[in-house]
Amino acid sequence: MGKRTRSVKTVSVEVNRLKGKRKGAILKDEVWYEDGEVVAYNLAYINLRVCHVDHGRVLGYDNSHGFHHRHFMGKVEAVDFTSFDELSDHFIKEVHELWRIEDEED
Repeated sequence: MGKRTRSVKTVSVEVNRLKGKRKGAILKDEVWYEDGEVVAYNLAYINLRVCHVDHGRVLGYDNSHGFHHRHFMGKVEAVDFTSFDELSDHFIKEVHELWRIEDEED
């Protein structure tokens, strides 16, 4: 009987606590890999000063509950998913745009 190989699972977690105007806010990036492929992810911009619902998640993307979706100010909608890298880049651009708008409102 042949030897059974196990898949290699890893998790990458990066939490950045913001300073300055956004002191107390968090950028969170959690990615689960299996054999080098992204199998799950959670990207979030959390700021309780801006959003009082969804645990302060202003913007987020994840694939929990069996589908890819976007959180924005307490609302959830399905999104088309091409690749994690593309989604991650889009998330960062969206966060920067939100910060621009927040700065204009101050």
